[in-house]
Amino acid sequence: MSKREPIYKVIFLNQGQVYEMYAKQIYQSDLWGFLEVEEFVFGERTQVVVDPSEEKLKAQFEGVVRSFVPMHSIVRIDEVERLGTPKISEARGAVGNVMPFPMPMPEK
Repeated sequence: MSKREPIYKVIFLNQGQVYEMYAKQIYQSDLWGFLEVEEFVFGERTQVVVDPSEEKLKAQFEGVVRSFVPMHSIVRIDEVERLGTPKISEARGAVGNVMPFPMPMPEK
């Protein structure tokens, strides 16, 4: 019995929008505070109906080999059994209005 390759559903915030993406590789980056997401997976074009948000994601991530996503933007990561539909949706609530707390600059 061959072991299947895992697929991960990654949900993260980006500029007031919630991205739900599927990828084959996710790991902590050498860049401090980032996760690396590689090998994005999109649905095959076997359906007659085209999802505009999936098409927008395909165009936005066309040619992207690896994305570095800030850890504080990650909402959730799940290992899934089957591929779903990648999508972009508007973040609900006051997420777009939240401002980071000002941090003092470290003294040298």
